[in-house]
Amino acid sequence: MDRKNRLQEDALEIIRYAIQENLPDRALRKALSEKPLPGPLTLIAIGKAAWRMAKTGVDCLGSKITDGIVLTKYGYSEGPLPRIEIFEAGHPLTDENSIFATQTILDRVRTSPESQRILFLLSGGGSSLFELPVSGLGLNDLKEVNDHLLKSGASIHEINAVRKRLSEVKGGRFARLAYPRPISAFILSDTLGDRIDNVASGPVSVDQTTSKEAFAVLRKYSLNLPQHILYAMERGSPEALPGVEAAIIGNVRYLCRAAGKKAQQLGYSALSLTTQFDGTAAECAKILTLVGKEIASSELPVSSPAAVFIGGEAVVHVRGKGKGGRCQEMALLASKEIVRWDRLCFFACGSDGTDGPTDAAGGMATGDTITRLEEKGLNLESFLQNNNSHEALKAVDGLIVTGPTGTNVNDLYGVLVGK
Repeated sequence: MDRKNRLQEDALEIIRYAIQENLPDRALRKALSEKPLPGPLTLIAIGKAAWRMAKTGVDCLGSKITDGIVLTKYGYSEGPLPRIEIFEAGHPLTDENSIFATQTILDRVRTSPESQRILFLLSGGGSSLFELPVSGLGLNDLKEVNDHLLKSGASIHEINAVRKRLSEVKGGRFARLAYPRPISAFILSDTLGDRIDNVASGPVSVDQTTSKEAFAVLRKYSLNLPQHILYAMERGSPEALPGVEAAIIGNVRYLCRAAGKKAQQLGYSALSLTTQFDGTAAECAKILTLVGKEIASSELPVSSPAAVFIGGEAVVHVRGKGKGGRCQEMALLASKEIVRWDRLCFFACGSDGTDGPTDAAGGMATGDTITRLEEKGLNLESFLQNNNSHEALKAVDGLIVTGPTGTNVNDLYGVLVGK
């Protein structure tokens, strides 16, 4: 096997191991063993990891769980669960099934005894999955706002500051609607700094943002919204949420730590630069490839073979109509930086197995990625201008495809430097 292929194989092995070590089963099982919950319980699981978290809850708590609902992304359910209804809905954009499932959850909670505890299992993706627009707004209004925000290059914190204002369940409003029923929440964090009011826009967390901040986001990204939406954004969030206990059970730090462990097992020096990256895909690609080239040239700051990682959630300014996601775009951008650097392999992967509205988790690039595109008569810049990274990487076997993973703790970005 040549060096390029070895680096690619090692990258895939690191990715698989890091994801496997960060599946929610182990973390939730540990959390439930440390904090026994009295029954009866109503289980509500929301997000991309909802099914797997619910399965663990049922396995651990058995008949204490009298009923429940799972709400996850299309294709992310792995089958029936005893006493649990399962719904699938739209991500990254809310759809009719999101609204229907959310209303079903609210109806279920409201009709449960006021003393019945809610076991609330939350993971990333819930912002689009768990949604009910405020009075005066409809699904098309939410789609319009979310589409503009997702394409603007706004950070997830900025996006959620706006989305919370337009929802009946975000920003702590679900907990307020469930009151006085006690809530025990276990959260798989996909947000930087583990701000729980950011995970799925914080349905059971006190909102740390304000309407003033939300309007500042609109001005920053020049988003002109209809007056009825602006009026809805003026509403405040609940200031206190009694009866709610919340704990984070997994995050991107664990993801990067596992990646480093596997890299060392494969013989690489491992270096993690940060687990809180929230800049652009282009900036992250530049940083990692520069460090990779420095190691290849000078054996600093670590000796080769080396693996350098960044964890976080990059943003992309979407201007074209192509198919892709932030990880695939980052890999394609990295290919420009490492042309003819045959000792380097760049990769970017979403821990949930989905990068944008595609079937890929991310992408990888090597020193000959652009050459292979050109041999097929394809132009890199045209793909980038149209945000069509998926088709470009597919043409050169640069896609990372894992399928739904059952977890969601941000992204893993990295560069491998061969000897």
